Amino acid sequence: MNISTWAILKPTPSILLFIMLAIAGMVGFHNLGVQNMPDMEFPSVTVTLVMPGASPIQLEAEVARPIEDSISSIGGVRHVTTTISDGAVAMVIELAFDKSLPEAMTDVRDAITRIRSTLPTALQEPVITRVNIAGLPVLMYAVSSDNMDESDLSWFVDDIITKSLLHVSGVSQVTRQGGVSREVRVELDPVRLQSLNVTAGEIGRQLRSMQQESPSGRGELGGLRQPVRTLGTVSNAEDLGNLSFPLTDGRRVRINDIANVRDTTVERQQLALLDGKRVVSFSVARARGHDEVSTAKAVRLAVDQLRAANPRVKIAEISNTVDFSVSEYEAAMRMLYEGAILAVLVVWIFLRDWRATLVSAVALPLSIIPTFAVMALMGYKLNTVTLLALTLVIGILVDDAIVEVENIMRHLRMGKPPKKAAIEAATEIGLAVVATSLTLVAVFLPTAFVGGLTGAIFQQFGWTASAAVLFSLAVARLLTPMMAAAFLKPQPHVEEDGALMRGYLKLVTWCLKHRAATVTGAAVIFFGSLMMISQIPSGFLSTEDNTMEFVIIGAPPGSNLEQTTALAERARAVLETIPEVESVFAAIGAGVNVGNMRADSSTGDVRTAQLTIGLYPPESRKRKHIEVQADIRKKLFLIPGAQISVGRGSPGEKMSLMLSGDNPETLMKAARAVEADLRSMPNIGGVKTSAGVLRPEIVIRPDFARASELGITSAEIGQAVRVATTGDYDFNLPRLNLPGRQLYVRVQLDPSAMGALDTIGQLRLMSATGAAVPLSNIAQISVADGPAQIDRYDRHRYVSLAVDLQGRAVGEVLEQARKLPTLKTLPPDVDLVLAGDLEYMSEMMSGFMLAMLAGIFCVYAVMVLLFHDFGQPITVLAALPLAATGALGLLWVFDYSMSMAALIGLLMLIGIVSKNSILLVDYVIMARRDLGMDRLDAVVDACHKRARPIIMTTFAMGAGMMPIALGLDGDSSFRAPMAVVVVGGLITSTLLSLLVVPVVFELVDDMKEKYIPAVRRKLTRT
Repeated sequence: MNISTWAILKPTPSILLFIMLAIAGMVGFHNLGVQNMPDMEFPSVTVTLVMPGASPIQLEAEVARPIEDSISSIGGVRHVTTTISDGAVAMVIELAFDKSLPEAMTDVRDAITRIRSTLPTALQEPVITRVNIAGLPVLMYAVSSDNMDESDLSWFVDDIITKSLLHVSGVSQVTRQGGVSREVRVELDPVRLQSLNVTAGEIGRQLRSMQQESPSGRGELGGLRQPVRTLGTVSNAEDLGNLSFPLTDGRRVRINDIANVRDTTVERQQLALLDGKRVVSFSVARARGHDEVSTAKAVRLAVDQLRAANPRVKIAEISNTVDFSVSEYEAAMRMLYEGAILAVLVVWIFLRDWRATLVSAVALPLSIIPTFAVMALMGYKLNTVTLLALTLVIGILVDDAIVEVENIMRHLRMGKPPKKAAIEAATEIGLAVVATSLTLVAVFLPTAFVGGLTGAIFQQFGWTASAAVLFSLAVARLLTPMMAAAFLKPQPHVEEDGALMRGYLKLVTWCLKHRAATVTGAAVIFFGSLMMISQIPSGFLSTEDNTMEFVIIGAPPGSNLEQTTALAERARAVLETIPEVESVFAAIGAGVNVGNMRADSSTGDVRTAQLTIGLYPPESRKRKHIEVQADIRKKLFLIPGAQISVGRGSPGEKMSLMLSGDNPETLMKAARAVEADLRSMPNIGGVKTSAGVLRPEIVIRPDFARASELGITSAEIGQAVRVATTGDYDFNLPRLNLPGRQLYVRVQLDPSAMGALDTIGQLRLMSATGAAVPLSNIAQISVADGPAQIDRYDRHRYVSLAVDLQGRAVGEVLEQARKLPTLKTLPPDVDLVLAGDLEYMSEMMSGFMLAMLAGIFCVYAVMVLLFHDFGQPITVLAALPLAATGALGLLWVFDYSMSMAALIGLLMLIGIVSKNSILLVDYVIMARRDLGMDRLDAVVDACHKRARPIIMTTFAMGAGMMPIALGLDGDSSFRAPMAVVVVGGLITSTLLSLLVVPVVFELVDDMKEKYIPAVRRKLTRT
């Protein structure tokens, strides 16, 4: 007695099982969060090193190269990308996907520790962090108040708001943009310093030694022990200015006599503007493992409480990434419902029996709902990938039930009572149903084990789809026969074939008589479809049609904050002329954070501005996101003096090329030549290069002979100039203690006196004899040119060239770029490196080829185990090439690229198309074994009996995927190519396999009859 018969005879356990699964699924669904893309363990580590005041050339030689050399010894390191700017080095260490991230962080930390003693002493401790793809801000707010100045408002964000939001579950970071920090500044008068022969460094040291608290042992009063503390601090700027200290010659000087002491703010290095108005803003990033929607809900609730507690402060939400995630979730759920309704409608059209339709339709909810429980157990969320898996398999889930119900209906038409018909039909079709489901699982699961970024994205796809298919198999074998036996009614005994069936059987008979012509025709169609591959461009991922856009503006080298702000404001004025733009938020000097797939290595720089553009929802604008993006790019590129980059750098937006070499002059010359050629290419957007022009810098060259006579070193010169111009390092500054906070006390020359080289030349340094020596006596001061930023890739300098694709496939643009003369004739010491999408695309192709081969092998292995035959499983696989015609044809018709989504669709076809062949082959084997038919009669009878369920399942699958393929709801850029491939492959494979598979069966059977007896005779003789 098989399991279906047992379920029919004893229905209670099956009913109880599915009740429990449904309850578990509903509980799981309630606990599933909603987010856009799955959290990925992106194996990258960032290292940030700060040495204030150091030039990029100095940092490259003394910091970047030694650390790169040390890190290169770590196993599993793929790439090391280094960005060096004034005073900062940002490294991104990209690791192999099988590398443990905690282990990698330990290895990186150990590699730096080994050489820490050889690095400059002024270098601050390295900050080593893991790359968190979930770190893109989910919410951004602007804060304003009529009762607070900018400094107080900034402290309100840093203290009150940040502390409150970090207690919210799911929040990992709160970052302030714009605003200023408070500090006490001691601005020295250079004329008074010269008259007193005092150096700025001496004043800073004296102030630091006086302005501090220190433990001073302990005392015993009244028999009790008390700690002793020396409190040498003041509490305000006025008291600080009244302090006096002795000079080396015995005189005393009061700070107010030589400096202007002000309670003010730090030098402004960043600015935030909302629609042109200065604001203090903050962004909230979610923690890994928490979904976007629940995190945003909790943050908004906390912000509402802050508003109520602080009515004088206005906190306005200016942008978020949550609305897009919610809209995509709602669109996916609507497509899920639409696909289910269409699939059930197809069943009713074919069967014209509401009872049979109901029995088939039950498979949909009872397959999907338990899948939610599996997703919850595995820690998944309702994101683009998992919802895509469910919406794509919606038509597949009803297939097993359709096959069971259609076979039961056929037995009912033979005059059998419902119970007997259900038992015999379920027994007859059981092996085919199990085989078709297991082949699908054998194809879906390999996507969970594809390596690289592709595997990281689609791991959840494979497990979710496999779980849903296995639940549909359980429904088909347990619940469907049981419900059919209970609900279906007896059917009329006589049924005649329609004209369509008679015509099909005649055509099958002709194909069986003309096998050579049939196989030749199928081969011609297949090889003809392969020729279309060259007409289909290759790509990685399609761009999203969301409600946010990013623009990065780079000002010319040497620009200050005001000049960069002016460029950003000019860009904002241009953007406001575009009707689809709702708001523009500008963050100047705050670094770049667009949440791209690679770690962002851009630190804060006053020459850089990031514009976050809020677009109206897709339903409220006439143009698609890509059209708006092209318009933004076209208008902003007309701004002179600005380097513009549009987009967040997501897959499908840009083509990244790198020119690598160790000769800076040759590298820059080649990069500019390639850039000029790339700009001449038609139908692309802008070309952004990292080959910036040189910026001016003040250079001090010591006279070593004179300096050594006076006992002054180069390090002392550098420290004296640094303290006088920008103040000492933050960790060396004295502090002013206030309730709940500390303020830095920065000692430096009056900024208004620093506009000439002569002032720097008059800075005093202490000689070995205690005399104050002017800097101009021991050093030459001049203005020279130097790089504003140095970029390195795998221990070589590089220049990046980012080409905006404007919707074109990256493979197509690369093929066009390779034909450029400058790329064909690069200098021998300059290499072309493919990065970004190009590198990922190469990995994707190789990974999916391996997954497809593994899927085909798994399908073959399952067939061998079920049929106990090594030959006829080849017949099942014969339908696979026939699917290529429709899949590639529809891709070409809809002008989609061969992207990751399309490859997933091709992978799905391996399992889906095999279902049709299995139904035919299984019946032929059964008819010859159990009914004693000869081969020709068995083949024709299989076509007669199984053509109807094959057509029904094909239409049901196609109907289920039609809402996705048409892309009428939500952002279809990612989902549509996959559905188009599956629908196209289904159409051609079904039409052709109904004719070709019977022929291939006979050919394989002939080969078995011809060769297997001979092999057996040889084995017997040996």
